[in-house]
Amino acid sequence: MSENNNMNNTPGFADVKQLGLFASIASLSYVFWIVGGMEMVERLAYYGVRTVAGIYATDAKSIGGLGVTATDLGVIFLIWAFVQSLVPALIGGLSDRLGYKLTIFISTVVKIAGYLIMAYYPTFMGFTVGAIVLATGTGIFKPGVQGTLVKSTNRENSSMAWGIFYQTVNIGGWLGPLMAAQLRQLSWDNLFFACAAIISLNFILLLTYKEPNIEERLEHRRKVKSGEIKEKNLIMQSLEELAKPQLSIFLLIMSGFWFMFNAFFDVLPLHIRDWVDTSVIVSDLFGTAGTESGFWIFILGMNQEGTALMPEGLLNVNAGLIMLTCFLYAHVSGKLRAINSIILGTILQAIAFFMFGYETAAWVILIGILIFSSGEMFSSPKFLEFVGNFAPSDKKAMYLGFSQLPQALGWAAESFIGPWLYDLYAAKDSLSRNYMGDNGFSSTEIAAVPIGEAFTYLVAKTGESTETMTRILYDANNVGMVWNLMAIVAIITAIGLYFYGKWVVALVKSQPEV
Repeated sequence: MSENNNMNNTPGFADVKQLGLFASIASLSYVFWIVGGMEMVERLAYYGVRTVAGIYATDAKSIGGLGVTATDLGVIFLIWAFVQSLVPALIGGLSDRLGYKLTIFISTVVKIAGYLIMAYYPTFMGFTVGAIVLATGTGIFKPGVQGTLVKSTNRENSSMAWGIFYQTVNIGGWLGPLMAAQLRQLSWDNLFFACAAIISLNFILLLTYKEPNIEERLEHRRKVKSGEIKEKNLIMQSLEELAKPQLSIFLLIMSGFWFMFNAFFDVLPLHIRDWVDTSVIVSDLFGTAGTESGFWIFILGMNQEGTALMPEGLLNVNAGLIMLTCFLYAHVSGKLRAINSIILGTILQAIAFFMFGYETAAWVILIGILIFSSGEMFSSPKFLEFVGNFAPSDKKAMYLGFSQLPQALGWAAESFIGPWLYDLYAAKDSLSRNYMGDNGFSSTEIAAVPIGEAFTYLVAKTGESTETMTRILYDANNVGMVWNLMAIVAIITAIGLYFYGKWVVALVKSQPEV
């Protein structure tokens, strides 16, 4: 097969001039907003659990957690990420054939089961199984929703469409952690039950959903069934598409992006819990006594006393900024080449990681989160837009399923390596045990301290204040190592994308005009 035939979709790599800000918004169809609503509901429930999963797992059993180490958490996250990323890559093409509505329905049932398993089985194994089931449901959900989005938009409004979709999604991503911050202070099973109820709302939205171009799909299925069209084996067809270098090289480079990107969500909540005094922000906003306002306690994700931000509350600045401003970033990124927008976002995220590595002051962490979020809006939606635009029209869900392969490689690797590195260099529980070992505590005494309680035990034994002992441990260890490493990965990824972009531009120019 000639290169031109093999690249029958090459024009999709070229950037197309986007409509103006308001024209783009006005051009979005009814079904676009329906799938945006379904994704918002799904993300509300998903991030209600995912944002605090690391805290749940590593908190001491005495306060309702699972009482496992950050390394054990990495095992859960590794399995979770691998399943959630691999499933859509495997079934994306199946969604194109079966129809998006059916796969969205199935995914909702599976996700409900995942949340209920977490609620009823509060053990390491129970949470792991629940995570696997939830990841499977999430993986089934993505190709149908994203395939719908691509088929309900066009090249002239795709940047705005993906930006607004990402913005809508983050309404759920913003509300989920706020809900989690309050419910988990009551009991963890309340959170899991609430998420199961929330995802059930998608059954109602499905009643109003109509798959775009369904007539075309059904006619194609009829011709296949009658023998008019001979359809290739789905696995072989998928492998043929993946063998195209313009796709496979891009996905490989983006594995580095997703490796560093997901550390923000997997590791930063632990880092904030262990090292960041968020009461400073509350004091600056409300005074040293904090606030008793239920409104502000909920909106800012504070503890019930109103004196400090919960880790998920501070992290939630990410979703809040995206929820409010992503359409503006989409307008700006629409003026950039897709690859250049991703590169810019990746560099901004590297800057944020360096900030996390060198400073624990709450306001500095907050500024770093804002910088990371800006980078996310320039990069993450553009990645999906780029893949969706160059996908053949009858393989949209398949290609968007392929977009999860970098997650399967990058996120899965980070899901174990990130928490493992944090456990090695920065986990306060681990560093407290090391400190005790270096200062005359017996190994028997150290081993008797439950996971998650070593720092509290150390403070009680030494008589030092919590603030003083935190500073002693921080100064004696390279707590920022994990963030410096992630920043380096981001820079390497940006360099790889730069050279890939130059290659793609040359590739497009070499093709004859059609």
